[in-house]
Order: sequence, then structure tokens, then C-alpha cells
Amino acid sequence: MVRHNNQLPNNLTQLQNLVKRDPDSYKDEFRQQLAHFETTLEIFNLNPSQYNKKLDEQSMFLAQVTQCYQNDMKTFPQKIVDVLKTHNTVLHNDMRLALCKCLILLRNKNFVSAFDLLELFFSLIKCQDKNLREYLKTHIITDIKNMNMKNKDMKLNSTLQNFIFTMLRDTNVKTAKMAVDILIDLYHKNIWNDPKTVNIIADIGCFSKVMKVMVASLKFFLSRDEEEKPESDSEDEIDPRDTMISNKFNKKTRKREKMVDKVKKIAKKMKKRKAKAPIFNFSALHLINNPQGFAEKLFKQVESSNDRFEVKLMTLDVISRLIGLHNLFLFNYYPFISRLLMPHQREVTRILQFSAQAAHELVPPEVMEPVMKAIANNFITERNSTDVMAVGLNAVREICARCPLAINEDLLRDLVQYKSYKEKSVMMAARSLIQLYRQSMPTLLHKKDRGRPSEASLELKTKEYGEIDVKDYIPGSEVLLDKTKVSEKLDKNQKSVESDDEWIDVASSDSELSITTDSEDSDDDHVKEDVNEKRKKPAKQKLTPEEIEEKIKTAREVAMGKIFSDEDFKRIETAQIKKNLSGVKRKKAVVDEEEESSELVKLADIENIHKKRKHDKNARLESVLKGREERDKYGYKDRRKNVNCSKTNREKRKTKSYQMVKHKARGKVKRSFKDKQIAFRNYLIKQKKMN
Repeated sequence: MVRHNNQLPNNLTQLQNLVKRDPDSYKDEFRQQLAHFETTLEIFNLNPSQYNKKLDEQSMFLAQVTQCYQNDMKTFPQKIVDVLKTHNTVLHNDMRLALCKCLILLRNKNFVSAFDLLELFFSLIKCQDKNLREYLKTHIITDIKNMNMKNKDMKLNSTLQNFIFTMLRDTNVKTAKMAVDILIDLYHKNIWNDPKTVNIIADIGCFSKVMKVMVASLKFFLSRDEEEKPESDSEDEIDPRDTMISNKFNKKTRKREKMVDKVKKIAKKMKKRKAKAPIFNFSALHLINNPQGFAEKLFKQVESSNDRFEVKLMTLDVISRLIGLHNLFLFNYYPFISRLLMPHQREVTRILQFSAQAAHELVPPEVMEPVMKAIANNFITERNSTDVMAVGLNAVREICARCPLAINEDLLRDLVQYKSYKEKSVMMAARSLIQLYRQSMPTLLHKKDRGRPSEASLELKTKEYGEIDVKDYIPGSEVLLDKTKVSEKLDKNQKSVESDDEWIDVASSDSELSITTDSEDSDDDHVKEDVNEKRKKPAKQKLTPEEIEEKIKTAREVAMGKIFSDEDFKRIETAQIKKNLSGVKRKKAVVDEEEESSELVKLADIENIHKKRKHDKNARLESVLKGREERDKYGYKDRRKNVNCSKTNREKRKTKSYQMVKHKARGKVKRSFKDKQIAFRNYLIKQKKMN
């Protein structure tokens, strides 16, 4: 029987394998296939709308072996490009995709330049083929990423960027949307994260007539990758140390060995990840060249446009972030947003968030006045529900945290009166406002609301509009001088202890010596003296202005004459916290460290409403069940990878009835020593009889 293994003209996969191994030996077969391809291509050009399987297979085969016969294949890439350029809209979807794959394969082998391929692919985006568009988008992003992996070719990047920027201005919706998506993806991947890319998206994308492009550009400026995509690897759940220790004592099996190897690899990855330098991603809004002009253009667009309410909200959000980040002056923004501040308004909490984000210290109080009046009149009134009042007070607090002078003294004192309101949500919101002004501007509050004065509050200076409190010393650094004084005292004490070893002259006269024989009496006298000393000690007094000035002078001297270490800064920080603690009445009072004021206002801070918890059985049961949602099942852990596969006999035995397993439950019964003796005697008698 003859075996027909060599079917090279028909079996292109086998020929491809052999050509890659030994190109010279199969040159004739390759040229035969190349001639076939050219003939098939001429036939295909007569009817390009029909799918040609033979052309698909031959083009892919030639693309795979191009590197083996470079001289013969010089014109091959251009032929594929010509077919796609000539018949791009007429081609069958599968045929078009196959030819694109062929070109991508040639691009990976550097037979086609990146710019030529990019230009061709953008012309193919206009075709009615969604799968092709997604495929081409993925390839463009991956190709640019691979080019910038090892080193960045600035000239090539600039050429590609300029081409994509021109595509962003294209009138075709699909082309413009693809261009903006590619730019945003490459920015998020830290490849094209330069100001040029950001400013092009801002200047062209945000003012595009195509709604999809405009929305994508606005979302780009609102997106925050650090919060949206937290790193959640399943590998982090495994603790390598526990697995390694348990493997020492457990029975050694192949499965456990594989698991230990896997854990070792994970530990190595984790170590590498920790060793890497952290990447700090700045918000795209920081990279805008002309934020004032950009904000003004966006605001003009909002005022004159008839877009959907959601799009208007997105634009207002971007404007508020720009004003807050760059301390811009856009005075028309505040009256415009105050018209939307009504409790029944859709997405009103977000609008309150925008008004808080747009507040900063350089906004004049009279400009912020319409916003504050709108919130006070429309939200913080007793005709509204308690939730609405609480949200209004929270919004006032967030605005005042960024612009303390936004509210005048009379309005503040009126709002503070809600501290004793019957509903807890309103009461807590009012108290949070009091707490804010105690730390920033206590003079605006009524004397009884300022709280017990502490060292920190005495040092606090009320700032006027536009005033900047600049210090020529590090506050709290006087603590470091105290440390040096203590060390000097210790040195002196040590010297005095050393001098005690020398002879001391003692007076011999009885009048100078008073010797007591009773030890109990002497102890009582010492106790009395200690008590009297404690009584004589004066109470802790407030610091006078002269003492505060002396402290500042000391801090300035320390800052000028020393380079601070990390330990010194820690001591300074603890000293500053203690300043807040002094003067607090309660023993267990805890002063939390002030959170760094974030650039953006959190929506949760405005919507945060304190409510009395429900104590009925259904509410308690609901909270218990909610806590169990993501928790593992209590008890025995089933380590099977597939839940539907069979269990071991030992596990099956647990579910069987006792009658089925009682013979195994007894196990081996141990014989007594007497039974063993009888059995051994019988054995010996039997042996004798046999002999």
C-alpha cells in the first residue's frame, strides 16, 4: 500500500512548514504557488465582491514565508494594498478581513511601514463592517505600543500623531470617532501622554460637531483611571509564606509540588512589582496649555447649545474642574449654575458638586453670593424634607472648605443654629460646618460655638480676601530644640553621678544633722511633701502672644541651622497634632489627622446623610445576609476545581447511613494479652502435631 504523504501543491500548511525549515530546497514549489497567486488575483479582480477561498489561503501562505524569499516578494505587499485601495467598499467582509490580516503579518515582519498601513486602515474604517473596525483599532493601538516599548522614535511618533489629528477633523463620523478612541487609549496606556495629545483632544474633540466625538472627549477629561480600574489580581489572594510552611509538614504529593511551584512564581512576580518604581499619572486637565480660554469656550458652548441634559452636565463638570484646579476666573458660571439649584431638579446633587468644585480662595465673596443664597433659600428651609436640608448644609460645607469667605457672618450663624435640630441628619451636617470654621476661621462663629481654645487655634490667623499666609519657618520645629536641651541636661546629670564617687565633707555638729530612727515617719513626711508640691503647682495657663512669638523665633532659628531628617519631621507632625489636643475636655478625645483636601469634591460627601439605624428584626437580618454575600462558605473548604466532578471515597462516606459503614467504623479490635497467649499456645500445639 502506497502512502501519499507528500501533497505539497495542495497542502499549503505542510509546504509552509518545509519552506521555513529549508527555503532553498523548496524554491520551485514556492515560485509555483506565487504564479498561482498572481493568476488567482487577476481572476478575482474581475469579480471582487465574491469571496475567494483560494486567494485567501495563498495570500496567507505567501505572507508567512515572505522572509525566506525577500527578492521574489518585493512587490507582494503592494499588490495586497492596491486590491484594498481599489475595491475597499465592494469587497466581501471575510475577504477584506483576510487581506488585512495578511498585511498585519507583513507589518509584524517589517515589510510594510507603519505610516502606510495606518493611512490604508483609516480609509477602510468607512466600510460597513463593525468587526473589521474593532480589529483595525486593536492592531493600530498594539502596533504603536510595540514601537514605543523599548525606545521612543520621536520623529515617527510625531508623523503618526499628526496624521491621526487630521483624521480627528474628518467629516466622517466613524473615522473621527476611531481617531479619538485611539488617542484616548494610547494616553491611558502611557504611550502618548504628552501635552500635545491632550490639547488636540481639548481643542478639536470637545468642540466637534459629531456628538459621539464630543462626548468621548469630555469623558476623557472626567475619567480617573486610578479609581475606575483598581488592580485586582487573583494572584494576590494567595499568601506564598503560608503555602511554603504548610508544605513542610503536609504529605508530599505531585499536586502539592505543582501548587508550591506556582506560588513561588507568584511570589517572584509580586517582588518584581514592588521593586518597580511607581508611575504617577497626572490628570489630563493639568496638561492643558490655556485652561482659561478652554473653560470660556466650553461655557459659551453650554449657553448656546441645545444638547441633551446629560451632555450639558458633563460640560459643566469639566468647567468646574478646570476652575478649581487652575484657580480660574469665570464669574458668569456661578449665576448660571445657581439657576439650576432647585431640590426637584434632576441630578441636583451633581450640580451642587460642580458648584463646590468651582469654588476656590480667589473667587470674590460677592460672586459666590448667588450660589450660597440659592442653596440657603431653596434647600435649607424647614418646608423641605430633612434629607434636602442635610444635603444643602453639606454642599455649603464643601464650598466653604474651598472658599471660607463665600459665606458671610450672619448667614453662617443662622445655619449653625441647626446644630440642635430634632433630626439627626440636619444636626450632624450643621455640626460639621461648625467644626470646619473652628479650624479655618473661628472668629466668624459665635463665641460659644468656637469651642475650647487650643494652642493651634491661638496660632490661627484669619485671612482676608486674596491674602496668603507665608511662613519663613517650619511650624512646630521648636520641638527639636527641646530635644537638644534634654540631651544637654542628661549629660550634666551623668557628670554629677560620676562626681558622687569622690569624698564629701559632712558637718559634724548635731544642729546640722537631724537623724530619724523611725522609717515610717520619714515615709509619711515624704508623701506629705509630694502632695503639697502637687497642690502648689499652678494650673496650665494659656500661651500669651509673647510666648507664641518666642516659639516662632525659636522655630526660625532651628530651621536655619539644621537639615531635618525623617524622624524630625515625624516629631514635628506629632507636636502639631498635640496642639489641637491641648484644651480638650474629654479624656478619650481623639483628634484625627486632617485629610489632605483632594482636588475634586466627592459626591458621597454631599450625599452623606446621618440616619438613625433601624433596630427591627428584618433590618438586622438583612444586614447579616448582606455581610455574607462575598464571604466564603463556613466550614469544610471544597478544593475541587470543578464542582460537578466526583468526590473521594472518604468524603462520600460522610453522607452514607451508619448501617452501611459500621463495619468500617469499628476498625481493628485489639486483642488482649491473654487472648494472644491462648492463640500462640494453640499455634504451637498445631505445629507439634504436624511434625
